[in-house]
Amino acid sequence: MIVAYSSFIKNQLLIDGEWCLSADEKTFAVVNPATGEPIAQVANATPADATRAIDAAVRAQITWAEKAANERSRLLRCWFDLVMQNQEALAQLLTLEQGKPLAEARAEIAYGASYIEWFAEEAKRIYGDVIPPLANNQRIHVIKQPVGVVAAITPWNFPCAMLARKLAPALAAGCAVVAKPAAETPLSALALAQLALEAGIPAGVINILPSAHAQAIGVEFTTNTHVRKLSFTGSTAVGKTLIAQCAPGVKRITLELGGNAPFIVFDDADLDAAVAGAIAAKFRNAGQTCVCANRFYIHQSVYDLFCQKLTAGMQALKLGNGFDDEVTVGPLISLRAKEKVQGFVDDAVRRGARIAFQTPIQNSFQAHPAGHGAQDNFFAPTVLVDVTQDARLACEEIFGPVIGLIPFATEVQAIQLANASDYGLAAYFYTRDTNRIKRLCDQLQTGMVGVNTGLISNAAAPFGGIKQSGWGREGSRYGLDDYLDIKYLCETFS
Repeated sequence: MIVAYSSFIKNQLLIDGEWCLSADEKTFAVVNPATGEPIAQVANATPADATRAIDAAVRAQITWAEKAANERSRLLRCWFDLVMQNQEALAQLLTLEQGKPLAEARAEIAYGASYIEWFAEEAKRIYGDVIPPLANNQRIHVIKQPVGVVAAITPWNFPCAMLARKLAPALAAGCAVVAKPAAETPLSALALAQLALEAGIPAGVINILPSAHAQAIGVEFTTNTHVRKLSFTGSTAVGKTLIAQCAPGVKRITLELGGNAPFIVFDDADLDAAVAGAIAAKFRNAGQTCVCANRFYIHQSVYDLFCQKLTAGMQALKLGNGFDDEVTVGPLISLRAKEKVQGFVDDAVRRGARIAFQTPIQNSFQAHPAGHGAQDNFFAPTVLVDVTQDARLACEEIFGPVIGLIPFATEVQAIQLANASDYGLAAYFYTRDTNRIKRLCDQLQTGMVGVNTGLISNAAAPFGGIKQSGWGREGSRYGLDDYLDIKYLCETFS
């Protein structure tokens, strides 16, 4: 493999268009989760750096918002082109710091870029309205304006795509952004910002603050009065804290939080398609996605056959370093993450579940010779049968490559089980019955539903959940609204 990512490794903060050290000049380590080896020492932003970045965004906001929509669109399109021209280098960097297989990393770069492309077009479609007045000497107009400086906090599981999904609509709307990427994966965010500068996006419009001081940076984002909106992707627990911190300033907030997606297979389903969908929905990024299928409800009449087909399909999975050929499942992000997933499996077994299949690590894992402790973060894709509804596998977000199969008897029972969660991000189901499709689409309590598919995300669709899975939407024309204020203008004539 030709190493193409080296020129994209940035290890400093980006504030007001300049690469700089943190206020205290301290750094933190970024580590390759597949090998345990350090990649870089990155500047560790402090709250003082966050304040400085917000001030820079305030200054940049004025001129950026005044730019014509087609000019913002042109710059976003140029950014998109540069991202796609450097897809391979960005994908390698992503695999290096996050661990996912290189093929998945390439797909994430394209997926993230698709949001830049989408909102480059939507920037030209921020339409207002004219409302018929109640008096003949009045005219009522509605216009939309950028909300102002946006603070964004992004996770480690999709470090390029999640940042692009926030930056693109914010910039399209005319907002400047201060972003804190996850400490585990700051390099992808810094590389994306580097290309934005090369595309001609003005200094201060995008500011990137890698930091291990997540809580302190979050406090500055939520309490600084110059920040008019916060966008966060992460856990529900942290989301609740951010809500409380934003409340005194009544700050606008978009939250994409935890999920607990049900995956339902009915007796009339195409089982081969359902198995393919289950593997796609569960094992992408080693199960570390918010829309991963989490609870697998299988009709009792096809339960055993589905399990057989599933385990047969999983034989093709190859666990290993994301740079190795044919690897389909990479490491978990950390040893702590692996221990958490193992706890889910142990809990299910204690409650009577049985491990039906595990991908054998010793046959499929290939460590790099230079690696040390390379297997520590890998968890074998696992299937458990006879899982009970009170098991942690059915109640909590797993964030790992584990499938727990639970039988059901009736459609009503399946819907009840699927909706028995505080979360409502995504749901999936497989059936050939068109009437049943309508019933489930109406009754499932989630923001997104995959019907006979395990892959649902794209830039044209509104991504987001209900209940404790969040507020607001990302992507689509609806995603732009979260970055705009509506202003009503009433003109009276004599």
